[in-house]
Amino acid sequence: MRFRAVRDPRARPAAYRGLSGAAARGRTVTLGVLAVAACGLAMTACGSQNPPGAASSATSSAASPASTAISSSAPSTADPGTCVTSELKISLTDSSALAGQAGGYLKFTNDSGTPCRMSGWPAVIGLTATGHATRLRRLQSSMFGAWHYTAPPPAVTLRPGASAYAIVAADDKPAGDNTRCPAPYVRLRVSPPGDSGSVTISAWLPGAVSYLPACLSADGSPTAGTSTITTLASLPH
Repeated sequence: MRFRAVRDPRARPAAYRGLSGAAARGRTVTLGVLAVAACGLAMTACGSQNPPGAASSATSSAASPASTAISSSAPSTADPGTCVTSELKISLTDSSALAGQAGGYLKFTNDSGTPCRMSGWPAVIGLTATGHATRLRRLQSSMFGAWHYTAPPPAVTLRPGASAYAIVAADDKPAGDNTRCPAPYVRLRVSPPGDSGSVTISAWLPGAVSYLPACLSADGSPTAGTSTITTLASLPH
């Protein structure tokens, strides 16, 4: 009689199950080690780079000294220089006849791109139609414009486009034994204070409907003259 060994069919699956669990656990350990290694490499790589915020801060910090240097090297505002003829537009405005005088305001407009300063009397020469030239005197007071000289003369700083003024006026009636006034001034050669350059403008006074009178005083001296440079706000207009 022969006996056949019969194996329990449940024994093999159990064994296999043990081996499978061990293998699974081995794979889990291996994958875990690999994951840790990969994470370590990633952390090393990331650690070698600056975050975007840090890079921006470094760039800003590097740029700041340059900006400061440019700002500190900017030139300071200097005192304006004296206005010269080439920087000015000169005209005759606000003319009229008043209280025995006829005249107007010489207007000096800064036609340049930088400020300049004016102070004192302009130099003005009256020219008749025949070319006779007379230097106008420096007035100390004038009924025209109700102006009186005050020492020292004001210094007027003109921004580009701004204007300063000076009265030009003369008696319009003969004085003393004179029965008539000489021929009037038809042109004025004008130089700003402190400058030898000049421009020649018309001496016509629309408000007085005449040229600038060349009348003489009782002692025979010319009455035409100019005030110092001043502002329009200090004159009637």
